[in-house]
Amino acid sequence: MLRLVLVSPILKSDGCNVYGKSVSVDDFRGVSISPVISKVLERCILDRYSHLFVTSDNQFGFKKDSSCAHAIYTLRCLTGYYVSANSTANICAVDLSKAFDRMNHHGPFIQEL
Repeated sequence: MLRLVLVSPILKSDGCNVYGKSVSVDDFRGVSISPVISKVLERCILDRYSHLFVTSDNQFGFKKDSSCAHAIYTLRCLTGYYVSANSTANICAVDLSKAFDRMNHHGPFIQEL
């Protein structure tokens, strides 16, 4: 029962209008809806064992009491430190905004024997 998930197609909101053009499969994003009992079980596990799920201080995403603003503040402090010391600060940014759209959405349905 916990493994059953309802996948519902949701129209992407990046300027896509169903009345303005013909709609294709690429215009939808799949959203999975889990049963309530699995969410309750997950909450109970997290309440009881959250002290075992320790993450690095360098992680900002998917973490309680942390946000993008914290990551930006840390980046500005680090670059300010290196620039004030007349050193070089090299920054690399990776745009993963389309990474989810390019994944194999049929992968979860493939079962190994």
